[in-house]
Amino acid sequence: MSVSPVKRQKMESVLDQLKHHTTVVADTGDFNAIDEYKPLDATTNPSLILAAAQMPVYQELVDDAVAYGKKLGGSEEEQIKNACDKLFVLFGAEILKRIPGRVSTEVDARLSFDKEGMIQRARRLIDLYKEAGIGKDRILIKLSSTWEGIQAGKVLEAEYGIHCNMTLLFSFAQAVACAEAGVTLISPFVGRILDWYVANGDKKTYEPSEDPGVKSVTKIYNYYKKFGYKTIVMGASFRNTGEIKALTGCDYLTISPKLLAELSKEYVKLTPTLSVKEAQACELEKIHLDEKAFRWHHNEDQMAVEKLSDGIRKFAADAIKLERMLKVDVIS
Repeated sequence: MSVSPVKRQKMESVLDQLKHHTTVVADTGDFNAIDEYKPLDATTNPSLILAAAQMPVYQELVDDAVAYGKKLGGSEEEQIKNACDKLFVLFGAEILKRIPGRVSTEVDARLSFDKEGMIQRARRLIDLYKEAGIGKDRILIKLSSTWEGIQAGKVLEAEYGIHCNMTLLFSFAQAVACAEAGVTLISPFVGRILDWYVANGDKKTYEPSEDPGVKSVTKIYNYYKKFGYKTIVMGASFRNTGEIKALTGCDYLTISPKLLAELSKEYVKLTPTLSVKEAQACELEKIHLDEKAFRWHHNEDQMAVEKLSDGIRKFAADAIKLERMLKVDVIS
């Protein structure tokens, strides 16, 4: 239904309405998008940093990261790894100048099955932020939601006071294990869940309320609120604005600049679909998952198994591309 120009002047955009019910996070490494849409928080990942690092406007950050890697010395591999970590932190630090909240910085996906490796890398990133004058309270460390990643998150939160954002989350088992680990935030991937069902089923289009990704996040949100878990639910990886509007009321939603733009130009009344009150009235059973139970329940979800492994491979591939890009500068 179209809205008259006069009424539109009085009505807030869908994006502005969404901000009343949900914390909006920018899913980008592009500073201009952050300046334009003024989110509270921002998230990055290897793919987003790779894309941003190839833009001429950010060449200075790349040069600074390479110089840092060279300054620390060591083998070529060590210099590239240090330059990579520094680049993630440089982007994060610049983003934090533009937002009042926190930025998410991701640990290398190739460590997804190495608990101690993830803990060590996370602490290294926090140290780099500290060197830049930024406290750990403004950082969320992103970890893959493997069993090892979830346990790394548990240690980082409890022993080091480092806030974690569990990413590549597709199954209810992953969500339950994250809640039990006491991590700060989870990022269930709405759009990638939809992608799998479209690719592997006969149905190619879904109404937002029937979208498999939307239904997955709704169940997780209701479970967390019913049983009083403090872990924040942040829907991620959206394919369309319908998915976003169908999750109005979710704790956080991280949204790409393209979809933020669409929401900012849309003028319809937005009604919350998720609420703590309704969640507490849901008929859900509380469960506990040790490692064996987690692996079994996660394995029973074919979509989640395939999308988790696929996501890890893709983030790892982009991390390798980023290292190759930095290598050219390191050896020059």
